[in-house]
Amino acid sequence: MSEKGETRIAAVADIHYGKTAKGKLRDLFVDASSQAGVLVLAGDLTEYGSPEEATVLAEDLRTYVRIPVIAVLGNHDFESGKPAEVQGALESVGVTFLDGSGIEINGIGFAGVCGFGGGFDRQMLSAWGEPLIKAFVQESVDHSLRLGKALTNLTTEKKVVVLHYSPVRSTVKGENPEIYPFLGSSHLESAIDNFGASVVFHGHAHNGEAAGQTTTGIPVFNVALPVLLRAGKEPFLLYQV
Repeated sequence: MSEKGETRIAAVADIHYGKTAKGKLRDLFVDASSQAGVLVLAGDLTEYGSPEEATVLAEDLRTYVRIPVIAVLGNHDFESGKPAEVQGALESVGVTFLDGSGIEINGIGFAGVCGFGGGFDRQMLSAWGEPLIKAFVQESVDHSLRLGKALTNLTTEKKVVVLHYSPVRSTVKGENPEIYPFLGSSHLESAIDNFGASVVFHGHAHNGEAAGQTTTGIPVFNVALPVLLRAGKEPFLLYQV
């Protein structure tokens, strides 16, 4: 907490813990605990989505983190088909996961989902044609609907959105345009703009830009660890809400 009663949030994504990663982010976790009131992990917590990887991360969080931890799953965390076990291992050490849900900490509401692809603006994929295309688009819509519901249920003035996929095109620039449809969706942006937020954190786009904003001017930060390291800053974004 700051002197004005505001809360500093340390946010990072794409930490990709493997089975031999024990202690690799010790300094990040210790520094975040000393500088912030909440740690946000915006997906891709593990490398291959295995419970063993999640257990290694859970032990490091238990050992080094002294502040509340909020997280969403990322696409890597689904890779082994055991996302519930990955989540369970981290929940066992006190991590709170958001998936269409919200939580209040220090008077700030946190809402989140993993998110999904689909593309941005006029280039968004339409639910037209083959059933597989329609299912892909519906998955994107479902994530945005769950996010909107979570934001609606928050009663706090300040709201923080946690995603893995991006809600805006601006923070994925730097990636190959061919993969933009797999990096995020404007459906997420619509939910954020419709229901309001103070700030948005996401990851996933390792080669993207660090900062952008939604159509209504809500700040959006790409906190993927490679993005933060490329900028030469601390390996987490410190943001005061």
